Amino acid sequence: MFWQQSYVGDALLNDLLSEAASSAEDSVDPDSLHGCGLIVQWATGDPACHWIHQKVFDVISTPQAWPADLDIDAVVAGRARLSPEQALWLYDHASMHDLGRWSTAMANRMLDECGIPNVSSNIRSYVIDRNINYTNVCSANCTFCAFKRDLGDHDAYTLSTQQLHKKIQELVDIGGTQILLQGGMHPELPIDFYEDMLRGIKARFPQVHIHGFSPPEVVEFVAVFDLEGFPKTNPGKGHTLPADVWHAKLRVILKRLQAAGLDSLPGGGGEIFAPHVRKRIGLGKATGDQWLAVMTAAHELGMFTSATMMFGHIEGVMDRIDHMHRIRQAQDHAIASKLPGRYVSFIAWPFQRENTPLGKLPEWDLSQDIPFPGDELALGRPADMAGRRLRSSGATDYLRTQAISRLFLDNIHSIGSSWVTMGPKIGQLALFYGATDMGSVMMEENVVSAAGTTYCLSEPVICRLIRNAGFTPAQRDNRYHIIRIQDGADSPDLKIQDWSTQRVKKLHQQSGESQAADEPVRGIELNVLNANPSATDVP
Repeated sequence: MFWQQSYVGDALLNDLLSEAASSAEDSVDPDSLHGCGLIVQWATGDPACHWIHQKVFDVISTPQAWPADLDIDAVVAGRARLSPEQALWLYDHASMHDLGRWSTAMANRMLDECGIPNVSSNIRSYVIDRNINYTNVCSANCTFCAFKRDLGDHDAYTLSTQQLHKKIQELVDIGGTQILLQGGMHPELPIDFYEDMLRGIKARFPQVHIHGFSPPEVVEFVAVFDLEGFPKTNPGKGHTLPADVWHAKLRVILKRLQAAGLDSLPGGGGEIFAPHVRKRIGLGKATGDQWLAVMTAAHELGMFTSATMMFGHIEGVMDRIDHMHRIRQAQDHAIASKLPGRYVSFIAWPFQRENTPLGKLPEWDLSQDIPFPGDELALGRPADMAGRRLRSSGATDYLRTQAISRLFLDNIHSIGSSWVTMGPKIGQLALFYGATDMGSVMMEENVVSAAGTTYCLSEPVICRLIRNAGFTPAQRDNRYHIIRIQDGADSPDLKIQDWSTQRVKKLHQQSGESQAADEPVRGIELNVLNANPSATDVP
């Protein structure tokens, strides 16, 4: 059976199905049509489905009023920029096929023109690192988080030096080059704790790149660190400091951490910058302006950073685009000011609702013939239900959003695929929607896993996903410089004889219980692929 797919609205799909039931020569078999968000699939061999095929084709081939000022070919070629309004129009009206084609073409051009040795449009990269959450104690009250614990909770933890070094040694043993070091916003750890942690890592593992401390953590450092010559505040109250004092203290903290061994800053905690969204989902957390200020200060000190976005909750699509726009403007500033540091990547992922307070909100009924409240509020219109309904993001919404990010963020090198939240197959498909990087081999993940998402992939599987998509896999470092192009017989995926050995992996999740430094790392078994795979089920 040959399957095809097109982008149509859910309400339209329901209307077509109802009409087909009475109009087609044969009755419609519901099992022959598979809706997945806004993706409708049909089997061309079924007469009823053929009728749907024609109706859907009539809809998607009806031209929309293309904006007169939008030259998409110029955007893809780098001669023009998308405005926020044009980006919104593309999200609303462009077909999945066109978004994939345009974003891939732009991604390929940017790789070919980037000037990084051994990087070209046939390469798709990945990194071997470990996500180490050094503490789960946090003073913020983010409604989307299932990871945070309060001081005194029975499962609260802060890693010892021995536990931390054991995790890094395990990374080094498999050829890892980087750690992603993040934690909750701990209200009582002094700056000496962080400096000692960084120095200890660099003393034992000088070759390991420390990609650490997201902007919300740094904002909390400004609030609670007791530094000579600077006032401190209660947790979450750093904004009460005078602006000049806040920025001066921020710079001193970053310089001290950098001197102790911090190499770069991750973009965690970006969520959505728009205040009307952020104040509802991130109580006690850095504002969008503070997040951007931390990154600018890091760029001034020569650090390279990433940027992130978490979407698919209460926000409107224009809120997502506004988020991207503010990052693009910040990168423009870094480039124009010739700052020694820049943003090097952007990664967006959908909100994972399980086990979170925000996830308890009712899902928006997409069959209603009224706009989603978040979209209305994002466009400056009154919306009584804004913040009280979720619009979860599925595969199609994720891919559309990622494609828009590639087309819009024309000054950022890499767009990352979020297979950790979307799964390996959608992560692979993302390589045809603007992504040029598959992210990390996931030895450990605690924050997303706490909300119920626990995908885990080995290096051979990631390489095979990339290769089966038609690209050459390449291991990279934090700056997206190539460490090794996997094009020989000794490539991780090409050495595998029995792919069933790659089906079950251990993804370590940190426990709040005490753990001896020499105790085997605990993990949970995860079925990454189908339990009974056919030849086409393996990546």
